[in-house]
Amino acid sequence: MGYQTLLVERRGAIELVTMNRPEVRNAQNTALIDELDDAMRVADRDPDVRVIVLAGAGDHWSSGHDLKAYVGEAPADEWHEKRLTPEGKFDHERTQYFDKCLAIRDLRTPTIAMVQGHVVAAGWMLAAMCDLIVCADDAVFQNPVARMTAAGVELLAEIELGPRKAKELLFTGDALEAPEAHRLGFVNRVVPRALLEEATFELAEKVARLPAITAQNIKRSVNHAMDLGGYRAALEYHFMVHQFQHNTKTSLDALAARQQKGSMKDVFRDRDAGYES
Repeated sequence: MGYQTLLVERRGAIELVTMNRPEVRNAQNTALIDELDDAMRVADRDPDVRVIVLAGAGDHWSSGHDLKAYVGEAPADEWHEKRLTPEGKFDHERTQYFDKCLAIRDLRTPTIAMVQGHVVAAGWMLAAMCDLIVCADDAVFQNPVARMTAAGVELLAEIELGPRKAKELLFTGDALEAPEAHRLGFVNRVVPRALLEEATFELAEKVARLPAITAQNIKRSVNHAMDLGGYRAALEYHFMVHQFQHNTKTSLDALAARQQKGSMKDVFRDRDAGYES
């Protein structure tokens, strides 16, 4: 099918799926999330596809969820009215953010994230759902969600870094640069930006040489071992904590401040100034 927010290209046994909203740093609105879910599932069902590469057009992988429709800065979509109640907000984030991210992790086909530039919040979460990550040396991972007073369903990403590093990054919102992400084992390769596509497809070709059933069973087995260790249960628990945090006075006040001031950067600046005084 034709997509409005994605580019899809077959290269031999490799399906390249590219988020194509570079003008907003590939922010994930409802259309992109729905189309990405469809494109990944279609590729996974195709017996000729051995590897799926997920990319972002332009200078940046993804700036996270596009919430402009929910703060009145873009036309409302079908989820807008539902998010006006705690139940509707839960349904939206469960369906669109949590379930559809985990669906990528659960695909049979091996997936590789090809990332560059800013990899922020839900962008980080999306990359973390892929089996392998190749990133340009300019890639920077960052999650400011806790600074926005939410617990951050994006812990889906940081939990793979180990508890202390996860806490540090969530508490501070500090950036994780590509070399450190590689040292911590979060990404598989770090290459110069000019070589990103070449290095990603070199790795994808190696994976594609495996018989499909072999690669699928390796993926299934490793994911199962992680889940036996509590990975999936931890994600589920944190998602519920995130929903509780969403509906605290602290989070609701932050959302009101965001709507009044126009950006979370302004909210952060004023909050930090108040703390320092």
